[in-house]
Amino acid sequence: MLVVFNKFIMIKKYAALILLLSIFGIAINAQPKIGVTAPDISLKNPNGKVVSLSSLKGKVVLIDFWASWCGPCRTANKHLKKLYETYKEKGFEIYSISCDYTEKPWLRAIKADKITWTQVYDEASIVANKWRIAYLPSTFLLNKDGVIVAIDYEGKLLEDAIQSLL
Repeated sequence: MLVVFNKFIMIKKYAALILLLSIFGIAINAQPKIGVTAPDISLKNPNGKVVSLSSLKGKVVLIDFWASWCGPCRTANKHLKKLYETYKEKGFEIYSISCDYTEKPWLRAIKADKITWTQVYDEASIVANKWRIAYLPSTFLLNKDGVIVAIDYEGKLLEDAIQSLL
């Protein structure tokens, strides 16, 4: 009887440990929320140079997860292009993270869409997975201190938020 009781206690301890680890794991891998500083990201641009998100601190930054095969992303690029041209001289930057499966389509899309803002490639979507990106495009607007102030804003709402932060 004592052996059975000891096994029961051991099973309960393991179950509690597994539960705690799973809860802790979810907290570590949760999508960043409004009001928190965006975790730093360092990825390669089309020229192979590593560009970190933290290098843009002091600017209002839109983190843009996208892919060349994503129709809504390509449509959004047209609007982002207008925003970038309008506000880049005032301290606005876009940090676009490609979730393409390979680099070639990403590079072709940059050229075809005439994108001039910061582009980086998330090989194997490691950053997108850490950030729990469930759909594309996904965007995070950061203030000049790198704090997330808006998620998935678009159109006039996005433009108004950018204006208020500059």
